[in-house]
Amino acid sequence: WQEGIFEFLDKVLHNWPRGGRHVYCCMLSNPQNLSICHMIKSPSDSPFAHALRASRYVLAVPNLSVSIYTRVWCVYEAYLAYSQCKVIIVASAP
Repeated sequence: WQEGIFEFLDKVLHNWPRGGRHVYCCMLSNPQNLSICHMIKSPSDSPFAHALRASRYVLAVPNLSVSIYTRVWCVYEAYLAYSQCKVIIVASAP
C-alpha cells in the first residue's frame, strides 16, 4: 500500500457515487500485517468478493506512486467487478 492517505481520501470524496451509502475498503478492512491466507484461499469467496456481490458501484482509486493494475489482487477485483456488471468509477483528483 503506497498511496498517501490524503491523496486517497481526496479522490474518494471527490468521486463518491451519487446515491452511494456504504464503503468497503480492503486496505482498511483486511489485516495488513498478518497472514490472511485463510481469507483469500478461494478468491471468489474472499471478503472483497462478498462485499462486491452486495455493491452497485466500484470506485477504483489509482495513486501517483504505483499503478494499481500492477497488483494482481487489484486486477482480479477489476475483473470481478466487470464480470458482475458493476458500475466502475476510476477516481480522479479534485
